[in-house]
Amino acid sequence: MIELNKIYNEDCLETMKRMEDKSVDLVLTDTPYGVNFEYNKYDDTPENLQKLVNEFMPEVLRIGKRVLITCGNGNQHLYPKPDWTLAWVISAGAGQNKCGFTCWQPILFYGKDAYRGNNMGARPDIIQKIEITKENRHPCAKPLGFWQALLLRESVKESDLIYDPFMGSGTTAVACVNLKRNYIGSEISKEYCKIAEQRIKNIEKQPSLI
Repeated sequence: MIELNKIYNEDCLETMKRMEDKSVDLVLTDTPYGVNFEYNKYDDTPENLQKLVNEFMPEVLRIGKRVLITCGNGNQHLYPKPDWTLAWVISAGAGQNKCGFTCWQPILFYGKDAYRGNNMGARPDIIQKIEITKENRHPCAKPLGFWQALLLRESVKESDLIYDPFMGSGTTAVACVNLKRNYIGSEISKEYCKIAEQRIKNIEKQPSLI
């Protein structure tokens, strides 16, 4: 009922209800932050974020063996308690907050660590990377290099299946193509789906850089 390496132009709840329990090796996503930003199809208020979290998190935890969510700084408390919180450290700073320059972002983790679970040892719980997102017509896309590093943090096999319920402009899909992982994505905006589709086509025309 679900094809691999496809992005579904629909609400992620519609996609996930067709997935079996623990059928996804890693759910990797960058959710809205609840900062009153208006996306193509979503008004990102704290109230709407709380409603969104209440609806999609039970399904994400049902289908995913492991889950990584970049949730932004400030509204982490709206999510279920994670098994651990990792950090993306940006030593040069990225924007400002009530206490000064923002030099880190939280990454909520649910599940059991892939490396320790496969007797491959332990690793740091931070990713240090300074990188600027390339222009791709999405207002909040994550940098590809960081996203690939985050994917590899909890994916140890090329056969792994990665799911992104908020695919946006397709960074998760592009990372999966580069790293030879299978992916499934959901994105409610047709415009963003078209951007993602073109990015994937562009990367598949080129020889792998990895």
